[in-house]
Amino acid sequence: MADDPLEDFTREGFRADGTDHTVLRSGSGPAVIVIAEFPGITPEVARFARRVRDLGCTVVLPELFGTSGRDVHPDAHGRLSMVTHGARVAGQICVSREFTLFAVGRTSPVIPWLRALARHEHERCGGPGVGAVGMCLTGGFALAMATDEVVVAPVLSQPSLPLPLGRRRAEVTDISDEDLAVVEQRCGAGLQVVGTRFRGDRVSPGARFETLRRRLGDAFVAIELDDDAANPDGIGPPHSVLTEHLVDREGTPTRAALDRVLDLFRERLLA
Repeated sequence: MADDPLEDFTREGFRADGTDHTVLRSGSGPAVIVIAEFPGITPEVARFARRVRDLGCTVVLPELFGTSGRDVHPDAHGRLSMVTHGARVAGQICVSREFTLFAVGRTSPVIPWLRALARHEHERCGGPGVGAVGMCLTGGFALAMATDEVVVAPVLSQPSLPLPLGRRRAEVTDISDEDLAVVEQRCGAGLQVVGTRFRGDRVSPGARFETLRRRLGDAFVAIELDDDAANPDGIGPPHSVLTEHLVDREGTPTRAALDRVLDLFRERLLA
């Protein structure tokens, strides 16, 4: 691929609780908040967002880190540029006060802003509610956003926080006990949460999904794929189910996972 100019997206600022971020928007219909994985809104993330938009949804992508539209593959800008860009984004995240990288039992500080964005987009776009997709470092954000009743279709793709250093961190997501209890109540009332990961992914360990199964019961739909289902041309070991390691071909396991996510939005937002 190459850099994506994102010409089919508009940019505007959104401010809530004293926090400002730029937001990319495209499409019409009920809103789906797509929260990019590390290192930002890559062409692959934008391609996934367009798939959601083409269902009949408004896709809303907050710029939380990175350079939107930049192709991070080494054949686009060279391997050295890929490494230096990744290091720069990692540094940006590490010094940010919006992400809970290591703490257990805490919801990341950016979540109130994301919940406010979801309410704003629901008011603006209408429909039965809002979808939310988190990926990698932001994977658990969709779960924490689901304490707000406007979020009716949360998707956790390879949730990676807190960073799984030690058994306890590997078993939990970045959500407080109080917020998780609220999500549990909503699941008992009909909320469904979809999660995706590769079975060998050490950054998003299987113990994390086991905890969510135990806490959310049948309301948690866990999609776990064998590592050999990943796109071999993707960067790094199998990790990004919906983007980097997607094999976008009918009949493949990753395409089936993507279709299940899209079906959730059809069922909960467009039915």
